[in-house]
Amino acid sequence: MKRFYKNDNEFICEHCNKLVNKLNYTTRDHCNHCLYSKHVDINPGDRANTCQGLLKPIGIEKYKDTYKIIYKCEKCHELHKNIMANDDNMDLIIELSKNNS
Repeated sequence: MKRFYKNDNEFICEHCNKLVNKLNYTTRDHCNHCLYSKHVDINPGDRANTCQGLLKPIGIEKYKDTYKIIYKCEKCHELHKNIMANDDNMDLIIELSKNNS
């Protein structure tokens, strides 16, 4: 059973070096500027994964009334998914959606 740990901290993105602010409604798990994430969680928000590789956004899938960003870890090559955030770069979301066709 997956457990959720709220861990909403601001950080500097390791891919684009921009400041990523807190979401203030759930755990921040990816950069809203470039959409990259980091392979840090086993369960959402736990920060217990030792891989620490960058998660490259490679696609989008419909999830309930929103979308999930599909990632591939650049270090271990595992696929991972994160729900998009309200402040994500919509131009990049649209570009990623073209990978699904």
